[in-house]
Amino acid sequence: MPNLSKLEDVKGITFRKNDQIIQTPNRPFIQDLDALPRPAYRLLPIEKYRILGRKLLPIMSSRGCPFQCSFCVASQMFGAGFRARKPKNVLDEMEWLRDEYGAQGISFQDDTLTFSKKRILEICDGIIERKINLRWGCGTRADVVTKEILAKMQKAHCDEICFGVESGCQRIRDALKKKVSTEQIENAIKWAKEAGIFVTASIILGYPGETEETLKQSLEFVRKVEPDDVYLCHATPYPGTELRALVERNGWKMVSDWKLYNTMNPIFEDPSLPAKEIAMMRKNFYDKFYSPRYIIRQAVKGYFRGNLYSKIMARTAVNYILWRAKARV
Repeated sequence: MPNLSKLEDVKGITFRKNDQIIQTPNRPFIQDLDALPRPAYRLLPIEKYRILGRKLLPIMSSRGCPFQCSFCVASQMFGAGFRARKPKNVLDEMEWLRDEYGAQGISFQDDTLTFSKKRILEICDGIIERKINLRWGCGTRADVVTKEILAKMQKAHCDEICFGVESGCQRIRDALKKKVSTEQIENAIKWAKEAGIFVTASIILGYPGETEETLKQSLEFVRKVEPDDVYLCHATPYPGTELRALVERNGWKMVSDWKLYNTMNPIFEDPSLPAKEIAMMRKNFYDKFYSPRYIIRQAVKGYFRGNLYSKIMARTAVNYILWRAKARV
């Protein structure tokens, strides 16, 4: 047994000792996630975990991502091997959050919730059979869903899903090592919308090799597939990613303030595509996306069909339009 009185014996930590920064060897990944205790929510201000008054609590049912996208830090944090909790363990936690903490909704924090199609179907069947009437949302890839899976997810009260689209240009997706085709993305969004699930599309702007033309392709693609929401994020070179290594090799200047590494800010400057130009195209797209027509559509879904995310986006769009109007004054 290690002597835990010495921090040097604890694997997987970094700490300061006098004037030195000490980093211990990596800790092996936990293989049996079912053995982990439940989060100590009693220590948190849990009543603040609300969106539009609904208490929305998180669950992480799996760790690790076998997809090695060049921009993503997930495999650096949790490894490239997929490790998952058993469906029963996940269902038990959902009931526990509902009964002990008054959860009214669940946000799955998995990188790719539907990686195992058999497992997600078992979770959905369990939600239905055990009458766990909690609405929930998740994120996943377009190539690991089917029409049948999305229909079952909706039946099990899934009302929001985020697909990592990343780009409307296949060349840029190839550079991102996002091995998903345009057809797969179009089908996934179509099937989710047909099932009645609120769809968010995540797009990365400004990856090395991006041009004004590929940016336009991405924005036109979003308009074509018509997701309920779109998240336009700046390519962010997190430590350990191929993207960061590429930016360093190119000798491009990077922002050193870690607080800005939130995908909402340009972090590096590609001489062939100025960050100001990317930011302007991003702003212009949102100006058009959050239109009066969009507000009406989301308001109908949110206030007449009960979709929480549509309510959120209807309000967000109104606030965005008002904010832009004030900015022009």
